[in-house]
Amino acid sequence: MDSPQSLFAKGDKDLQVMKAGAMLKKVKSKSWKKQRHFRLQEDGQTIWYKSRWAGTSHSTSSSLRWIWDWFQKADKNKDGRMNFKEVRTLLKMMNVDMNEEYALHLFTLADKSKSGCLENEEFVQFYKILTERKDMWRVFQDYSRDGQTLTLAELKDFLWQEQQEGERSWEHAQELIDRYEPSETAKKQGAMSIDGFQMYLVSPEGAIMDPQRLTLNQDMSRPLSHYFICSSHNTYLMEDQLRGQSSQEAYIQALKRGCRCVEVDCWDGPNEEPVVYHGHTFTSKILFRDVITTLGEYAFKASEFPVILSLENHCSVEQQRVMAQLLDTILGDMLLREPLDGLVHQELPSPHDLKGKILLKAKKIGGLEESETLTDEATDEVSDEAEPESPSAENLSAEAICLHDKKSKFSRELSDLVVYCKSVHFHSFEYSRLHSKCYEMSSFSESKARKLAKDTGTEFVHHNSRQLSRVYPSGMRTDSSNYNPQELWNVGCQIVALNVQTAGLEMDLNDGLFRQNGCCGYVLKPDFMRNDDSFDPERPQDWDGYTSLQLSIQVISGQQLPKVNQKEGSIVDPLVRVEIYGVSQDQAKQETSYIDNNGFNPLWNETLNFIIHVPELALVRFVVEDYDKASRNDFMGQFTVPFTCIQPGYRHIHLLSKDGTAIPLSTLFVNVKISEVTTEV
Repeated sequence: MDSPQSLFAKGDKDLQVMKAGAMLKKVKSKSWKKQRHFRLQEDGQTIWYKSRWAGTSHSTSSSLRWIWDWFQKADKNKDGRMNFKEVRTLLKMMNVDMNEEYALHLFTLADKSKSGCLENEEFVQFYKILTERKDMWRVFQDYSRDGQTLTLAELKDFLWQEQQEGERSWEHAQELIDRYEPSETAKKQGAMSIDGFQMYLVSPEGAIMDPQRLTLNQDMSRPLSHYFICSSHNTYLMEDQLRGQSSQEAYIQALKRGCRCVEVDCWDGPNEEPVVYHGHTFTSKILFRDVITTLGEYAFKASEFPVILSLENHCSVEQQRVMAQLLDTILGDMLLREPLDGLVHQELPSPHDLKGKILLKAKKIGGLEESETLTDEATDEVSDEAEPESPSAENLSAEAICLHDKKSKFSRELSDLVVYCKSVHFHSFEYSRLHSKCYEMSSFSESKARKLAKDTGTEFVHHNSRQLSRVYPSGMRTDSSNYNPQELWNVGCQIVALNVQTAGLEMDLNDGLFRQNGCCGYVLKPDFMRNDDSFDPERPQDWDGYTSLQLSIQVISGQQLPKVNQKEGSIVDPLVRVEIYGVSQDQAKQETSYIDNNGFNPLWNETLNFIIHVPELALVRFVVEDYDKASRNDFMGQFTVPFTCIQPGYRHIHLLSKDGTAIPLSTLFVNVKISEVTTEV
C-alpha cells in the first residue's frame, strides 16, 4: 500500500484537494460551532487549521501598533532607543509584571547590535516574547475566526460558553474590551487582541476567586451567632506555648489579618499592674495596660465590625478592679458596657449593630435581666475554660500546678463590663436549649468539640444557631501547632480559635474562609445552619435541601513558580495537588503528575474530578510542591478558596507562600467546570 507521501508524489487528486484546504465547521458543543480553514500538511498525516496557528507570526500591523505607540511615549529624547532601565519603567507603565532576571535575559537576546539598547522594532519583538503564553493563545484561537482578534460577539461567546457568565456576557464583553484592550485601533473596532485577552485573564477578574466576593457583600444584620468569626488563641504569643515571647506586636498582626476575637491571659503582676502571659510557663510577660492600649489603637483598622476580647482571668479581686479601670479608661466609648437599647432580646445583636464596639467575654455575676443586689465580689471558677489549656513547664511545684484549677473570687466591676459574651460551663445541649440565654457562651477544647460534632452533629448545629461557641487548641500543642478548623465549622462553631502565628494548612484554611466578605472577620453561615433545618454534617444526603455538584478542574500550566532551593542551578519538578475540605464525605485529594526540571512554565493539561456534597461548607486548596522521590515533597505555594466563591472557566490562581503572603508572578492556569450531579458517581 502506498504511503501518503508517495501518493502526494504521484499527484493523487483527492490528496491534492485536501492539501489545498477548505472551510469546515469545527464543533465543540451544540452551541459552539466555528468556521475554520483546514488543510493537509506536506507529510500527508498532519491536519493544519489556520485559526490555531495564524497568530504565532504576529503579522498584522494593527495588532502591534499600540506597542509602538507606547514605545514612542516613553522615548523621551526621541532617539528611537531604550536601555534596560528605561524598558523596565515602560513595562511598569504598560502594567506588565515581570521577572527581572528573565526580562534581562530576553532583552540581551533582542539586542542584536549589542549596544545595550533596543530600537523600536527590537522592543516590539522583546515584548511579544516576554508576554507570550501559548496556553492562553490556544484558548484565544478557539474563539477567534481570523486568529488575530476576538470580535465583540466572539468574546461574548467565550464568556457565555467557558466562563459561564450567562446573560451578563454581552455587557461584560464590552466592559472587558474597554478595560483591558491596549490597542486603541482594536477598541474602536469593538475587538480584543491576544494582548488584551491575556491582560484580562491575569487580572483579578480572571482570577479563580470572584472579585465581587472579596468585597463586603454579605448581610451583616443577622445575630452574631449566625456568623463564623475569625479568632486567635493566646494572641499574645509570638512563638510556642512554653518559652515563647509575649508581645503587643502579636495583637497587631492578628488584628491586621482580620481576627475579631483575641485572647488575653491575665495574672497578678508587681506594683498592682496585671500582666499577660501563659501561666505556669516560661513565656515572657507584658503589661495588661499595654495590651489594651494596643487593642484600642488597632481594633478597627482592618475591619469596623466588633472585636470580642476573650478574657482568661487569673487575677486577684484587687487586680481585677485595676483591669476593669484600665478597660474603661483606655477603651472609652469603644467598650460595650450595656445592652444596645437597654433591653434584653431573645437573640444576639448583629455585627452591623455592634460596629466599632469591643465586647468583653468573661464570667459575669448573674444575668442581664436581673437587677443585681449582690456584693461587690463573688466566688466561681475564674478560668473560663473547662480544662487546663496546657501542661505546666518542667520542675514547677505541685502547689503552683494546683492553682490552675483553684476556685477564686472575681470583682463586680469587671463583671459589669460583660454584656453579650457571658462565659458559662457547658452541661448538655438539652440543658442549653431549656435554660441558657442567647448571651451565654461556652468554650470547648478541640477534643471535646470534635466528639460532640461527631456524636451529636445536628444538636451542635442547632445550639450554634442560638449561642456562641468557642473552641481552643489542645493543651498538648505546646509547639503552637493547630487543629483542623473545618471539623468545627461543619457544626457551626463560630469562634474556632487558632494559633495564628503558626503557618500551615490550618491557617491556610482559616485565611481562605475569611478572605471573602471584605476580609472583615465575619462570614455568614449557610441558611441551613441558621434555621431549624435538621442538618447533620455526617449525613448531608438526609437533609431536605441536599444537592451535590461535580467539580472538574483542568490543571493546564504554571508560571514562574518559586524556587525551593536558592542554590544556583537548582530546578524544581513541580506537581499540583487539589484538596477539598468540608464535611467528611467531601474530604478528598488528587494530584497531577510532576514535570521534570521546569518551574518557569510547566504544562500539565490534566483534569481532576470531585463530587461536592455540601458546597456551602467546602474549601478548595491548590498546592504546588517540588516532587522528591527520595523524601517528602517540598512546599512551593498554595491558594485556598471557598467553593462558593469560585469563578468557573479559564482562571489564574495567584499563589501564596507558606506564611500567606503573595509570591509575585507565580500562578497556575486552570479551567474550572461546575455542574449538577445527575446520577451518583
